[in-house]
Amino acid sequence: MRRLAVVLLSNLAASMALAAPAPTPPASETVQQALLDQDIPPLLADNAIPSVSIAQIRSGKVVLVAAYGEQSDGVLATPATLYNAASLTKPLTAEVILRLASKGEISLDEPMDSYWLDPDIAADPRHALLTPRLALSHRTGFPNWRDSKEGLKILREPGVKWGYSGEGYQYVAHFAKNKTGKDFQDLAQIYLFKPMAMTETSYTGQDWFEGRIAVPTNAAGKALEPQVSSRFNAADLLYTTAYDYGLFMVGMLSDQGLSPAIARERGKIQVSMMDEMCQGKLADSCPPNAGFGLGWQILAFKDETLLMHTGKDEGVFTFAYLNRTTRDGAVILTNSDNGYKIIRPVLERLNSSQAFLRFLGGQMQ
Repeated sequence: MRRLAVVLLSNLAASMALAAPAPTPPASETVQQALLDQDIPPLLADNAIPSVSIAQIRSGKVVLVAAYGEQSDGVLATPATLYNAASLTKPLTAEVILRLASKGEISLDEPMDSYWLDPDIAADPRHALLTPRLALSHRTGFPNWRDSKEGLKILREPGVKWGYSGEGYQYVAHFAKNKTGKDFQDLAQIYLFKPMAMTETSYTGQDWFEGRIAVPTNAAGKALEPQVSSRFNAADLLYTTAYDYGLFMVGMLSDQGLSPAIARERGKIQVSMMDEMCQGKLADSCPPNAGFGLGWQILAFKDETLLMHTGKDEGVFTFAYLNRTTRDGAVILTNSDNGYKIIRPVLERLNSSQAFLRFLGGQMQ
């Protein structure tokens, strides 16, 4: 299987009392949820996926939230269940950086070495080329993660080529932390979580996680130990609910917290990914243009533009997309290595774009 896009390349009682209430679906979404209620449980069983939590966005609003399966053995998943977002952490980090840039706290194109220089690359003069823009669009030249023995290295000239890198996101978060004098978790609260009423999202472990985590499972269905971070990781291990993440994406659709200039930059393809995604037979289902923007992969079809991102950790698969043209989207969080298997079936039942579904089908071949 080819990994979906970015990574393609690379019960209710007590817990719901703590969570923001899910929206009541309008009549049309009620019919749609009935279809999900019918089809999703057998899809989970057939693919050895313990649970899934789904939020649907339509016309710029979260209109449907649903959870199926078990978050842990014998405990039903609910809309309050917390999932490791895995690499869906990155779009949130990018949004914090973009909001800081919109306020003039940082510049997307300033060298980061005045405020953060990792000791591992201090002797490499190319560190002076690193900027927030390059970090958010995966053009730092870093590997995904540093070698545990050799440390961090710049593998290629910054700014030249796309190369997926969690280290790049960690780097820009350290830069923002040092320049503003605030911990990145605090910056996220100030600039994103609080303005968007995201009360169920955190980069680090919290007391309110207790009894609410979807336990990760491998492809055979074996439960794994959940990974919870004690300090911020700007690229991974954020915990959230599908509804909370949906609120974030609704804010994105309205460019909340962004200046017009920064909003325009976020909507641009910063680096092409056509060579990675659309060669040979894959070209048949690809859009005319595709690449990475500032935090999201961008798919520019003839009549619509979509943003998407995926996440993959051990025992976890997550997915989110936004259609900027129709103002629709979805969040799909699973606690299984097999989670990728139900992404397209769920999107089909949410009446997602046919061009987008063809693209996903082609990428998964």
